[in-house]
Amino acid sequence: KLLGSDTWKHQKRQEANMVLKTKLTQALGIKHPIIQGGMHYVGYAELAAAVSNAGGLGIITALTVAQPPRGKEALRDEIRKCRTLTDKPFGVNITLLPVGVPPDFDGIIEVMIDEKVKVVETAGRNPEKVIKKCKEAGMFVIHKCVAVRHAHTAAKMGADMISMDGFDCGGHPGEEDVGNWVLLAQASQELKIPFVASGGTATGVQLAAALAMGAEGVNMGTRFMATKEAPILQPIKDTMVKAKVTDTTHIFRTLGNTERVYKNKCAKEVREIEAKNPGDFFAIAHLVKGENYRQSFQETGDAESSAWSCGQSIGLIKDIPTCQELMDGMVAEAEDIIRNRLQSKL
Repeated sequence: KLLGSDTWKHQKRQEANMVLKTKLTQALGIKHPIIQGGMHYVGYAELAAAVSNAGGLGIITALTVAQPPRGKEALRDEIRKCRTLTDKPFGVNITLLPVGVPPDFDGIIEVMIDEKVKVVETAGRNPEKVIKKCKEAGMFVIHKCVAVRHAHTAAKMGADMISMDGFDCGGHPGEEDVGNWVLLAQASQELKIPFVASGGTATGVQLAAALAMGAEGVNMGTRFMATKEAPILQPIKDTMVKAKVTDTTHIFRTLGNTERVYKNKCAKEVREIEAKNPGDFFAIAHLVKGENYRQSFQETGDAESSAWSCGQSIGLIKDIPTCQELMDGMVAEAEDIIRNRLQSKL
């Protein structure tokens, strides 16, 4: 039976206004189930605010901001700056992994509490102390981990949601090498608290697939690096658009702190030295120090001179949109798959 013109127009209006409602969007009061994860030398107020204004959850990276000489006070300024750029929810990332100079985690949390941050993304090892303090302050805790058994532990510690981080991810994928196709299915079978899919995501097809596998949304890092608002130089973004899915590699394997980075001249040298000096961080320290990373992104735009993190999703990036364009396009693609392609299979 043909629909009357008014009914057809109403249906089209409903489709145009359709949003993906999940436990993530409902818990945080955001429009789209998309999180911009913490990223070193990328997760500043400008990007976090752009993502939040576009309907997702933007994240400030605490360890990037709270550095000497101002330390925690620099983070305070960044949080306040973000509030001048958006009235939407945003969060702060705290990553607990080995670094040269131990961060002032107590000071970082103190500032977050003072500034009434509502959402925290935790990641890394032994998060109990941080999760406990954040929960006591009333924050919504999303803990990122690479194994379901770690997710169970984080849930017992009080985490509200898990960011399930597959081997495809940029940065630190852990040492167990389980990709999201299996990891998300396992999380769906075992976890009692909600989770989002993290690692390797750049498209609406993947957002729809993540929802189908039980996730409440996605966490993206690499894809947000190639947006107009990302605070990194254009040559880095252009490199990302040209990259293939095979253009990443691993370093720090022998240190038990594996990191997925862009496959460039610097990463090749790190791997060669590490192979000859397994477990010796000082043999490669001059190549992997954070200042090299910062200079590539903020001063030189040289994609070859530092070991910078990115996920395998780098090969799925075909353009450099605004955050609004990226997220609207992803959600529209996911909605179309859910409404049309999947239903056509029934």
